[in-house]
Amino acid sequence: PKGNMAFAGKYEFEGDENYDEFVKKIGLPSDKIEMGRNCKIVTEVVQNGNDFTWTQHFPGGRTTTNTFTVGKEADMETFGGKKFKATVKIEDGKLVAEFPNYRHTAEICGGKLVEISTSSGVVYKRTSKKIA
Repeated sequence: PKGNMAFAGKYEFEGDENYDEFVKKIGLPSDKIEMGRNCKIVTEVVQNGNDFTWTQHFPGGRTTTNTFTVGKEADMETFGGKKFKATVKIEDGKLVAEFPNYRHTAEICGGKLVEISTSSGVVYKRTSKKIA
């Protein structure tokens, strides 16, 4: 695989673009929309070769963890808490996953974790800075 695949670390939410438009597009209920807006999510990534444990820590103590191996189907959980199966792939140094109603990519860019979710032409971008 090409690209800098060093995802391991802890990242804190720094900013996002198109949040409202995106979450409405994927049908997130309004209470979840409010909860997630400018949410200081801390993303923790443990990487061992192609094996990943990807944990998101939400303010208030809620966490979501997805464990996956690149190229193998895994049980995942969405933004809104829905369970589904996906196979995470690597394309040009990015992790790519097809969620039920959006496509998600993650890459390390200039030391930041940049995540992009696309649903029916709406592009949501979230940037997190490395804190550990």
